[in-house]
Amino acid sequence: MPITPLLFAQRGRRRAASLGIDPSRLPPGQSPTVKWPVLSVGPTPRVDRTSWLLSVDGAVEKPYELDWRRLIEAPHTDWTGDIHCVTRWSKFGMHWRGVSVATLLERASPRPEASHLLAHSYGGYTTNLPLDDVLSHPALIAYEVDGAPLEPDHGGPARLLVPHLYLWKSAKWIQRLEVLEGDHLGFWEQNGYHHRGDPWNQERHSVDEYVARTRRRELRTSIGQVTNEPR
Repeated sequence: MPITPLLFAQRGRRRAASLGIDPSRLPPGQSPTVKWPVLSVGPTPRVDRTSWLLSVDGAVEKPYELDWRRLIEAPHTDWTGDIHCVTRWSKFGMHWRGVSVATLLERASPRPEASHLLAHSYGGYTTNLPLDDVLSHPALIAYEVDGAPLEPDHGGPARLLVPHLYLWKSAKWIQRLEVLEGDHLGFWEQNGYHHRGDPWNQERHSVDEYVARTRRRELRTSIGQVTNEPR
């Protein structure tokens, strides 16, 4: 019998219960993992902390750059909770540390007409977000997870973390936060993924799921996806 999304979800809830996780914490169609799968489009950028810079610019009054020392010295924010990947795994009870995106944007003074954010990564990846998703919800430029520096395969030295949305919105290897006056689709959003990505509403794709999966395979093959074993 093929594994349908419904059967997968039922298995996921049973697995959550067997791991001592309240199944109500599991969004529809997800299954818990005790490992941390690594899925990336293209090779992993190796960004040295001495040369790392984060630009905050676009539709703002005071654009600026932040180097690694200033990032680490900035007041940090801790967040503990669950993350959810569109490929249907969820990892529970992770402990993250970083700098609040809301604080970083406040320093740049977004213009009144600003409405969206486009996150840019070292390596060229982009993803779009309504500003409200990083101002009214927890969102970090994260550099530590579970008490250790963030590893390159998981987005280190620093990544965007927007945990209430599917994980493709939490851009790895963050390089730039571009404030926009309107929406501009990012990499996966241009290729069939949902424009927002709420796991509780199963906002996975903006096109038929089969079309989205086919397009994802084609892109990962053409770009050269690095897929490591889950860990």
